Amino acid sequence: MKKLLSFGAALAVSALALAGCSSGGNTDSGNSSPEGSQSDDAGTSSDASYTVGIIKQMEHPSLTAASDGFKAALEESGLNVKFDDKDANGDKSVAASIAGTFKEQNVDLVLAIGTDSAQAAANAMDETPILFTAVTDPVDAQLVASWEEPGANVTGTSDANPVADQIELITEIVPGAKTVGVVYSPGEPNSVVQVEWVKEAAEKLGIEVVESPSTESSMVKQAAQTLADKGVDAIYVPTDNTVVTSLESVLMVGEDNKIPVFGAEGDSVERGCVATYGLDYYQLGYETGLMAVQILKGEKQPGEIAVATLAEPQLYLNLAGAERMGVTISESLLEQAAPENIFE
Repeated sequence: MKKLLSFGAALAVSALALAGCSSGGNTDSGNSSPEGSQSDDAGTSSDASYTVGIIKQMEHPSLTAASDGFKAALEESGLNVKFDDKDANGDKSVAASIAGTFKEQNVDLVLAIGTDSAQAAANAMDETPILFTAVTDPVDAQLVASWEEPGANVTGTSDANPVADQIELITEIVPGAKTVGVVYSPGEPNSVVQVEWVKEAAEKLGIEVVESPSTESSMVKQAAQTLADKGVDAIYVPTDNTVVTSLESVLMVGEDNKIPVFGAEGDSVERGCVATYGLDYYQLGYETGLMAVQILKGEKQPGEIAVATLAEPQLYLNLAGAERMGVTISESLLEQAAPENIFE
């Protein structure tokens, strides 16, 4: 039984050197953050100061972890950085407005967390360096020309999941599973891509995929209940911002109907999903922060930095969640997971 499985769709994260000379930057120590923003300083070793605008698609633990990891990398670099945090609250028009504000403020760099935020930033700015994270397929989202050579002013890190491994994990925990339901938002490009990956993986295992779209967070529970009414053997939740925001409603349906719910990242498992092979979003954000350091120091342009993702997803298990949904985690899986990734 494998511990860490293949991750063909992803590129390995390059080790990014932190050494280098500081250059450029906004030498005005003041920060013209709009009302409601949250700004804080990172590092004081350089005379130059930088303003980094952050657009988060919406509030949920994985996106917050990515933001925290990004800031940590910059804080450790010694650069003098002020962050201007903004939350688009899942509204594309708000994301576009925030991007326009950052353009007017002439920020030194933008971090866009989530596909909608990244597209809003890329549409608003063609010169300001833009880094994205928590974007599944940046080529499909038309953010970069290619994974290897992004070009232009945009690059970043992808949270492309090892979907095939995740679906295979479902069959290991739910032997004999014939149908897997997927709750997703058809309005999120990253989710649509993942559903296609689920179909490809499931077909190879002889599993039928039942889709249940939900365009709003308030509709997520009903979408999950629809899957339960159809008698699916398991429910899979991709890294869909709309659905993950309302994950507890899906878990409730799973527990009430004894249908195991599987997540696509570690935070969802910690919140109650049974298991997954997932990414560490803090680390994903940290790697994005290392890219920002290179750009702010003038060592590289965004278009010169290949899109990256984490090479080794980790196994996450939730024993209490599994019990509530009527399945048991085998000893062999328990032996494969790191202790900090086993939740009880």
